[in-house]
Amino acid sequence: MKNWRTLSRETVLDAGKFLKVEMHKVEFDDGTLIDDWPWVVAPDYVNIVTETHEGTYIVFRQQKYALEEAAYSIVGGYVERGEDPALAARRELMEETGYEAEEWIELGSYVVDANRGFCKGHFYFAKGARRIQDPDANDLEAYEILFLTKDELLQAVTDGRFAVISWAAAVGLALPHIL
Repeated sequence: MKNWRTLSRETVLDAGKFLKVEMHKVEFDDGTLIDDWPWVVAPDYVNIVTETHEGTYIVFRQQKYALEEAAYSIVGGYVERGEDPALAARRELMEETGYEAEEWIELGSYVVDANRGFCKGHFYFAKGARRIQDPDANDLEAYEILFLTKDELLQAVTDGRFAVISWAAAVGLALPHIL
């Protein structure tokens, strides 16, 4: 097993708070040097699988820039600097849907790319959610809120309608709590 040591970092692209690219010089324990290891820095994010108190699941149908057509997604957003991911999850659920949940189950935190960094995704399952206000996402993206039954949610995952890996992974991680 090789352990990596970062000897130096140089920022080669700084596109603001959402993206930075660095070039790292790294060394292995055996002395091997890599002078140009690209490293991507982006903010951590949260994704939340949400079950309402009626037993339906909140899903969005929306278009994303990298997708060719509309897909299903779940609640999610960036973790603000210094913010606890669990608090970010609660904030995002409220902003995007106007719901708050009675029970929160952590589904884990995962590095997006083990060799290039990027960020961590923090996944949650929110149960017993109730609408307490109108959504206030302050978002540029248009989306439609859907309420799927358990069978519809499972079929959507099976059919590949969650076109982004983090959305599909979060739903998959929530399945033991749903089934």
